[in-house]
Amino acid sequence: MSLYSRRGVSAQKEEVHQATAGLDKGLYPFAFCRIYEDFLGNDPDWVNLMHADGAGTKTILAYLYWKETGDLSVWKDVARDAVAMNLDDLLCVGICDNLLFSSTIDRNKSRIPGEVLKAVIEGTQEFFDELKTYGVTIQFMGGETADVGDLVRTIAVNGTMTARWPKSRIITNEKIEAGDVIVGISSSGKSLYEKFYNSGIGSNGLTSARHDVLESVYGHHYPETVEPSLDQDVIYNGTHKLTDRVKTETGEEMEVGKLLLSPTRTYAPVVKAILENNFDQLHGMIHSSGGGQTKCLKYLPRPLRIVKDNLFTPPVVFDLIRRSSGADDREMYQVFNMGQRLEIYADPSAADALIDQVRAFHMEARVIGRVEASPIKELIIDTGKNQIRY
Repeated sequence: MSLYSRRGVSAQKEEVHQATAGLDKGLYPFAFCRIYEDFLGNDPDWVNLMHADGAGTKTILAYLYWKETGDLSVWKDVARDAVAMNLDDLLCVGICDNLLFSSTIDRNKSRIPGEVLKAVIEGTQEFFDELKTYGVTIQFMGGETADVGDLVRTIAVNGTMTARWPKSRIITNEKIEAGDVIVGISSSGKSLYEKFYNSGIGSNGLTSARHDVLESVYGHHYPETVEPSLDQDVIYNGTHKLTDRVKTETGEEMEVGKLLLSPTRTYAPVVKAILENNFDQLHGMIHSSGGGQTKCLKYLPRPLRIVKDNLFTPPVVFDLIRRSSGADDREMYQVFNMGQRLEIYADPSAADALIDQVRAFHMEARVIGRVEASPIKELIIDTGKNQIRY
């Protein structure tokens, strides 16, 4: 059993998918988000979407860093995580503007004071204000903030995003076909609209990252951050403090805590430009979130083989996790995005234009792979050292 499973989490969410297997999959079953008829406007040419996601256990890292340093800014970053994890899923079906967002914050009041709530809520609005300057309009509708100390030990930050969108501008992944190339966009570095270097970690796999990288002192000092039933050998068994400094691939030094807490990069500004300029050339889009680089398998419209043999060199944060955990490539690429969180499926003739648009936003992009004919759905990842088949 993998360390990830022993910690009570699953990269593939098998039981979740089994529990929801009987639900209506919407108008387009292979689209990245469920798309339904226009209940809000009753117009056959429009569709409705409502999507829920959150920052996950990244809030525990924020809690630890805040308790150790007093730095409240990490809570504003967690607010961005909850928004970006919703927004970037919706980008993959072609929605990039005129959105509604409602937050859901559950806290243990004895440990999470009002100043933390204020930072999360203000951070949400500040993020929306920034996105508006790039033509991405999201209306903050408030939400639910509940004191539920019997349910949560620290805090959970989640949200729901709603949209009404023209059916003619939806991406359903049904056009993905053999012969397509896959243009990947890096999750790390410093984009045109980011103020600081981003490690690329996103908001997936943070349970493993936290326990594998950080040392045991955090479990002793903050037992509220650990599930009591876990075996001791999977709890905070790393060698690093949050304030240890490591060199990034750019040569600058960053604290380990800040690497793990880098806010989830949203691709909204660049994807909005791509949707406006290249919509007819797009066959599909995948957000490599839960399930890491294997996420794409779930959204293939028919038996096809995806070959990823030109992925980015994983940023330093993933090397840090790998060294600390001893995890092999199969588990790393199944849990983490490994430096590439958004992939676009398109005809080869569109690749150069897509890459140029991404680079205009100071992000790396490249053709990371291709789609081939196959009797089954399968994924091959070639790291240059290992070939992994899923």
